[in-house]
This record gives sequence, C-alpha cells and structure tokens, in this order.
Amino acid sequence: MSPNIQIAIRFLIAKKRSMFMSLCGIAFGVGFFIVTQAQLSGFEEFFIRTILGTDGAIRIEDKFQNTLSQVEAASSSEQSTSFFVADRGNRRYIQGVEYPDDLREAVQKLPNVSSTSAVLKGRVEVQSPLRAEPGQVYGIVLNDHISVSDLEDQIVFGSLESFRETPTGILLGRKLADRLQARVGDSILIDNRGDQDRYRVCAVYETGVSDIDRVRIFMHLDQARSLLKRPHGVTFVQVSLFDRDRAEYDSVVIENLVQHSAAPWQDREKVWLDVFKALQVSAVITVSTIILISGLGMFNTLVMIVMEKTREIAILRSMGYSRADISSIFLWQGAIVLVLGVILGFLLGAGVTYGVSHLPLRVRGIFSTDSYVVEWSAFHYLWAAITASFIVMFASFAPARRAAKLVPGDVIRGTAS
Repeated sequence: MSPNIQIAIRFLIAKKRSMFMSLCGIAFGVGFFIVTQAQLSGFEEFFIRTILGTDGAIRIEDKFQNTLSQVEAASSSEQSTSFFVADRGNRRYIQGVEYPDDLREAVQKLPNVSSTSAVLKGRVEVQSPLRAEPGQVYGIVLNDHISVSDLEDQIVFGSLESFRETPTGILLGRKLADRLQARVGDSILIDNRGDQDRYRVCAVYETGVSDIDRVRIFMHLDQARSLLKRPHGVTFVQVSLFDRDRAEYDSVVIENLVQHSAAPWQDREKVWLDVFKALQVSAVITVSTIILISGLGMFNTLVMIVMEKTREIAILRSMGYSRADISSIFLWQGAIVLVLGVILGFLLGAGVTYGVSHLPLRVRGIFSTDSYVVEWSAFHYLWAAITASFIVMFASFAPARRAAKLVPGDVIRGTAS
C-alpha cells in the first residue's frame, strides 16, 4: 500500500466519528438516488408500454393536402422570380383513411414497421336493461389488432375465441361493463343515431387507462361498418414498430409516403412524458441535497484535520514530501470515504429497490398496477456514483490545496495560517 494512502487512513481514523457521519450521508444519498430513479423510471416505462399496447406507436389518420405559398426571389438580372412551396402550417385535411388496404401495404414495407391494423371508430350509446352510457365503437380485424396491441393480454373475463367465433360479439372495457352492470354472455343494445342493434358481450378487457376502459367497445369491422353506415374506409390505421424510439422519425417518413397525418406516441402523450421528466429532475435535486450536506460535513472535517495536523504536515515536508504528496493525502481521504459510501449506497439502493418492488399499490387511471413498478438500470447506479464523486471530490479539493501550501518554517515559527 502506498505510504500516502496509509497516512490518509491514519488521518481518517483520527476523525472517525465525523468521517463516519459523512460516510453514512453519502451512502444514504446514493441509495435513495437509486431508489427514486428506479421508481420513477419504472412507472414511466410501464406507462409507455401501456400506451403502446393500447394505441400503438404511430396512428395514421386524416389525409391532407398542403396548400402552396408563393415566394418571390430576386435574380442578378434584376428580374424577380416566383416559385411555390408547400405550406405545412395550413394543410387541408380530409377525414379518415379512404383506402386502408393500400395504405397498410405501403407502410408495412418500411423496415421499422412490424404490423398495422385498420380501425373504424364511431360514437354510440350503449344500453343495458339498467342504464345507458355513451361509448365509442372500434371496428377491428381481430388478428390484425392483436398484432399491434396488448388486447390479448388485457382480457379479464371471457375469451377472445368466443369473440372471434361470434359475428355480433363485442369486447367491453371493465369500467363501462361495471357501469352497465353487464357480464360476459349478456346481450346489450348499441344505438347509433336512432339505429339500434343487439350485440353479445364475449369478453371484458382492462387496460388500466380510465379514459379507454369506460368508453371503448371493440367489435368486428364488418359489424362496425353496418352499425356506423360506413361501407368504405376507416378512421385510422394503428402501427406498431420494432424500435419505438424512432416513432417521430418514422411518422415523418409515413406522412411523406402516404400523405396522411401520422401521430407518434411521443407527441400524443407529451404532457405525461414531461410530467415524468419533471419528477425525475426534482427527485435528483432533492436527493442530491443529502450528498451535498455530507460533502459539506467532509469539507469541515478535512479543514479541521489540516489545522490539527500542521506539525505532522511540516514533518512530512521536512522528510521530503512534495506539495503534490501532501495534497494527495487529503484527496485520498475523500476518495476512501467516497468509495466506501458509494459501495454501501449501491447495496442500500439495491436492497430498498427490491423491497419497494414487492409493496402493494393499486393504481388505476393512466395505467393499471397492483404494486410498485421499478426499473433495474445500471445507469441509475452510474449517475449516483458520478453525482457523489463530483460533490465529495470538490469538497476535498480545497482542504487538500490548503494543506499543500503549508510551509514547514512557518509551522515551526507558529506563523502558518
């Protein structure tokens, strides 16, 4: 072991209580940094998976026509030249997708597109023997829609096989089914502007998203066409991607390819994504305060060590230790406390994260979960270590520099400051 490290350890032992408090502060700061980020990232990831499993990565909707704007350009011959450019800000939209099969065929050729599903949507009123509720019909081709959503995993009562085999079958959201007091096998009426048809409840699903579960009704596409009086076209095409993070780029490519508006999931859920980011930043600032306070405590302790060990420092300088050696002794003290604090913090963070992941928590609203959701990521540990390293080493630098400036002659004369 290096003599500088040995001396640093001896100095630390001389102030073991103060250093122990700083060590505990760093460990708690690193541990809670990891725990808070694991929770927030876990809930954000779970929210994103829920959104992708219900509404897909991209939704292709209305056909658009760009209006043209005239631009004047002056030439060297003092003659003005005019040309037209597409004005994306003043598009004219035509509702719906008129040729969904052709559109899907074109989109599915893109390398990042995994599958597509055409959906016909319409507002209706659902009537059970007890009450009536507003709803939204989603006409789908079952196999296509399963490939772009988590509908198969969201069934809580009944089965998709029953829905597949029943031409007039429907799937109800759990909240809507509860409000109607409708159960699997019941027959209910769906009214579209006075035209009523009777359908059989084949299954009840739950996405966990309240706005979906209380209004959305899935039925076969041909039945939706008959009910909504829409023999051609669909409302939108839902798209799933292999790489969800490329949704914004792929939406631009799709718009240019098929001349329909394409909304990526990042734009559709921008408000909630911004909320999660704000919470993560807030948690980082709050938890980093614990490490900062520990760093200030270490700064005070190291300054006291410098003041109390001036004679020892003078002796070391007289023995041939350079200013860099003296400075490294105090930097090593900070490094030793930092390493021990980070290791203990990692263990604390992993243990608490594991415990939190098993705590019961019933959430229904923007997603559905019955326990805390955490994400295990090496980046949480890395950023916790970087944050602690920056604060602790910054707190160690000033005392180390002060110790290095001590002159042996001043110490002997008692004039060192």
